[in-house]
Amino acid sequence: MSEDEKLKKLGLAVIHNEAAAVSALAERIDDNFVRACNHMLHCKGRIVVTGMGKSGHIGAKIAATLASTGTPAFFVHPGEAQHGDLGMITPSDVVLALSNSGETSEIVTIMPLIKRLGVPLIALCGGVNSTMACEADVFIDVSVAEEACPLNLAPTSSTTATLAMGDALSIALLEARGFTEEDFARSHPGGSLGRRLLLHISDIMHQGDEIPQVSENATLSEALMEMSKKGLGMTAIVNEQKRLSGVFTDGDLRRTLDKGIDVHETGIREVMTSQPFTLRSHLIAAEGLKVMQERKINALLMVDDQDMLVGALNMHDMLRAGVV
Repeated sequence: MSEDEKLKKLGLAVIHNEAAAVSALAERIDDNFVRACNHMLHCKGRIVVTGMGKSGHIGAKIAATLASTGTPAFFVHPGEAQHGDLGMITPSDVVLALSNSGETSEIVTIMPLIKRLGVPLIALCGGVNSTMACEADVFIDVSVAEEACPLNLAPTSSTTATLAMGDALSIALLEARGFTEEDFARSHPGGSLGRRLLLHISDIMHQGDEIPQVSENATLSEALMEMSKKGLGMTAIVNEQKRLSGVFTDGDLRRTLDKGIDVHETGIREVMTSQPFTLRSHLIAAEGLKVMQERKINALLMVDDQDMLVGALNMHDMLRAGVV
C-alpha cells in the first residue's frame, strides 16, 4: 500500500470511528436529556458552561452555540473559578460541566460550592460511575467505545460526541423557545445572515424624487427619458391621484421596439404592463429578493395600503446592500 493510500485509510478510519460515536448518542436522548433541557428552559439567569483542556474548548463552543440560539450562556474556566471567577455564577444560573473522565479535579473541587448555591448542575461525562456523574443533578452519558486516536489517548471521538450532544441540547432549546430566523439574525447583525434577515425593503428602496414615475398621459418617449434619468431599468405609471396604474420596464421596451411602434407618438398607457406585481415596504429585503428570483424580474415597486407608490428598487440595490 502506498503512503498516499495509507493516509486515506487512516483518515477514513477516524471518520468512521467518530460517526459511530455520534450515532451511539441517539439512545441517550432520554429522560435525562429532557430534564437537562427543562432546567435550562426554566433558568432565570444564564447557562454557565465549564470544562478543562479539550473539554474546555468544546465547552466554549457549546456556550457560544447556546448564546446565539436564544439561551444566554457563557464559559467559565474551572481553574480560574477556583481563584475568583466562581463569583460569576449566581443562584439564578444553571451549570453545564463537561469532562470525559468525570473526575476532572478542577471541576470536582468547585462542585460543593455550586451545590451550596443551589444551582442545578448538568454533567456531560464519559465516566458513568464518576464523581461528576453521581453528584450532578442531571447526568448525560457521552462515553465512547474508543477514541479515534490509534493510541486511544488523544481526545477525538469523545470531544466530537460531547459537541454533538451540546448541539442537540442547543437546538432542542431553540425549538422549544420558538426561536425564529429574525431572532437568530439579531445575534448576528454583522454577518451576511444579519443583513439578509434584518434589512427591510424600506431601508434600501428609492423614495421620493428618486422613484422613476410618469403620468398616464405621458408619451413613451417621456417614459424612456424618466427611465434613463433614474437608472432603475423601469418607470412606474401613476394616475392623477398618484396611485399606481402600471409599469414599463427594459423588457417592455424591447418588446415594443420589435413591433415598430413610434416612441414619440405612442402613449405610455398603450404599452405599459397594467396591475404590476408590488410589495409592501415593511417586508424584509430577503423576501423581495425571493420574489424577484421566482418571478424572474429585476425590479420591484412598493405601494402602501392605498396603492400609493412609495418606493422602487432593482437587483443592483440588493447587491449593494449585501442581500444577494
